[in-house]
Amino acid sequence: MAVFPTFRLPSGLNRLTWRQLFLLCVLLSGLMYFLRLRRPVTIRPVSGSRTLERGHNLSHRPTRTSWGAPLVWGDSEVSERQRAAFAQRSFRVGLMVLAVGRYTHYLKQFLRSAETHFLPGLPVNYYILTDNPDKLIPPPELGVDRSLRVVPVAEMPGWEHLARRRMDLLASTIDNQAQQEVDYVFCADVDQEFASQVGTEILGTLVATLDPQHSSKPIYTYPYERNPDSRACVLDEEGDYYYTSELYGGLCSEVLALTKVCSQLILQDHALGVEAQGLEESYLNRYLIDRRPTCVLSPEYSWWDSPVTPEVPQKRVISLGRQCASLRDQGKSSLNC
Repeated sequence: MAVFPTFRLPSGLNRLTWRQLFLLCVLLSGLMYFLRLRRPVTIRPVSGSRTLERGHNLSHRPTRTSWGAPLVWGDSEVSERQRAAFAQRSFRVGLMVLAVGRYTHYLKQFLRSAETHFLPGLPVNYYILTDNPDKLIPPPELGVDRSLRVVPVAEMPGWEHLARRRMDLLASTIDNQAQQEVDYVFCADVDQEFASQVGTEILGTLVATLDPQHSSKPIYTYPYERNPDSRACVLDEEGDYYYTSELYGGLCSEVLALTKVCSQLILQDHALGVEAQGLEESYLNRYLIDRRPTCVLSPEYSWWDSPVTPEVPQKRVISLGRQCASLRDQGKSSLNC
């Protein structure tokens, strides 16, 4: 026997009440969702992003590529750990430049700035490939455990001829001399200036540097070689970043392999009457797509002022040649172009 009598609503009223409850739940859920969307959202850059956005501070810059290689900013915590690790190791680094024709005029300034800022206090061999060794008389004053190697080369008139020969000359010098003397080697354009400290954060198995003018642009704008007849051709679906030929390096064995392959591709194209639009830089980018670098240097390590060059926390290496090319005559004289 029930203690309380059972009270039943009319069936029609009962069904109406449940429909009202269901609609009320839907409306409340929609209201909560709308209010949630109105809250401010913090957008964080994805590590390994292909673009570096102008105006971000260092804490918002990507520090890894999509394949996990470090993307180096000199003052980052990752770079500090790298420098601490290398402080416990014994190694020697080579810095190799080709200075021929009118480019010999940059040589002394390049060496002076490197002595101040490039791996200061560490063992370095400078390899100077030049058709004018007299430019190094008197020899520059070098620090302790830093030495100069002059490699005479034949005069190479014309930029196109120089671009075809450079990779071959670098490969030959690494193969015949540098790999017996140093652990790492970096190839650099001589018309550059080290403007701030470049330390052991740059050392790695295979190191490439982002081209600053393309580091903040989408990948479809990169000036890869698109001629299908060229050995440097890059397909639309290929590529990660656009790298500059101003500075690249790594272990001697890796840089030797890079320069040998690029030299062979350049000569194969030349034999067929084909020339890549970006000259040796096109072949460098083709190689680094097939063999991704283990370390990528940010635009701090190759910078010049232009409307499309992003701001960087520190200008560590400045391309005087490309800076000069972007200036009028009055500005060129101020930079000794």
